[in-house]
Amino acid sequence: MAAVNTRDIILDVLTDISKNGRFLNIALHRALEAHQYLSKRDRAFISRVCEGTVERKIEIDYIINQFSTVPVSRMKPVIRNIMRSAVYQICFMGGVPAGASVNEAVMLAQSKGFYNLKGFVNGVLRSVARHAEALTYPDPSVNMMEYLSVVYSMPRWIVKYWVDEYGVDVTTLMLKSFMEERPTTVRLKTDRIDKQVILNSLKEQGVHVKRAPYLPYAYDISDYNYLPSLEAFRRGWIFPQDVSSMLVAECAGLYQGNYVIDVCAAPGGKSLHAADKMGGYGMVEARDLTEEKIALIRENVVRADLINVKPVVMDALVHDDLSEEKADVVFCDVPCSGLGVIGRKPDIKYRVTLQQIEDLAELQKRIVHNAVSYVRPGGVLMYSTCTVSRLENIDNVRYITEHYPLKLESLDPYLPPALRRLTTAEGYLQLMPGIHESDGFFVARFRKEG
Repeated sequence: MAAVNTRDIILDVLTDISKNGRFLNIALHRALEAHQYLSKRDRAFISRVCEGTVERKIEIDYIINQFSTVPVSRMKPVIRNIMRSAVYQICFMGGVPAGASVNEAVMLAQSKGFYNLKGFVNGVLRSVARHAEALTYPDPSVNMMEYLSVVYSMPRWIVKYWVDEYGVDVTTLMLKSFMEERPTTVRLKTDRIDKQVILNSLKEQGVHVKRAPYLPYAYDISDYNYLPSLEAFRRGWIFPQDVSSMLVAECAGLYQGNYVIDVCAAPGGKSLHAADKMGGYGMVEARDLTEEKIALIRENVVRADLINVKPVVMDALVHDDLSEEKADVVFCDVPCSGLGVIGRKPDIKYRVTLQQIEDLAELQKRIVHNAVSYVRPGGVLMYSTCTVSRLENIDNVRYITEHYPLKLESLDPYLPPALRRLTTAEGYLQLMPGIHESDGFFVARFRKEG
């Protein structure tokens, strides 16, 4: 088999993202799937450079523009991606020799047919390398918004949006948190398998395992090559899921025999969690919009060997008359801007707009309208998002209580002491990256009158 240049693969991933609009996690997964024979070290290198280049794009462009006579915005797309990934390696990966990164970038430009730009690529990157230890950034005393935007690679409008909502200090904590390396958090399926058996299986495969905060069955794992290669994953003993997302089923107060409807279920984490908490009894109807999404849920259900989850293709915006007041619990984890999970999906910040947030808030209200009707009198509605936008969270909570026969109900009986605060007694919790040890997430619990 011919040797594969890892930087070629990196360029292919970045091109897939910029040219085809592919999400980073999907483009990277496709590339690694196509090169499964690569060593753990090579796979880790490709992942880090791709993720880091996307995550720090604004800062990288700011650096390049200090040394390039051609602004990044006017560069040819291939050269732009080559330059960005090389600058990431030079400035943010201490273990990679700067000279090697420059030389590889020059050869890559030549191999892609840009022989006449070799000198330009070489000159700019060598200038960056010479000044890497003394780069200049915007002065926060002159323009705090620009400073935060560049240093934390966050679009300026998002920085202003958060500063207006939460202030500079909280916004800075969130921005710092998003830039930190995050392990994979998994939920251990302990209803039928002893926890120690699962942990031993992971450790035997060289996985580093550490208790995640807040919940006893949540663990952070790292130092593994490929999740499906882990026996614990293949046997359905672990499921990737942030601890914040686990709080939805945790706070639902589920009982054996409950009928649960999850109106926006894919990829199924909350549905499977609910099924586990009911000990295999009752039924969770896991709904989502497309057969592709339902196939993903079905795959997870089979792997978990669950008999009390029923995946169903159903549009949450289309009212289901047969479900009127049938469910003991309804999960309404609505589509949202995703601003709370930027630390795991950095390209979200470049895709979302203020108009989209406003449109999503209206879409969420329409989904809630149907979801409320499925809750039986006395039943529970769990509303959740993976964002930190008040428009999508607390504003929608107020809308729900004003327009439907639902009352907020305290989350405190279900939460660990570390998460209990004034708002949780009222019935909702906003988790903030940098303040809480989790993704940004919102959850509210409602009881239907009757």
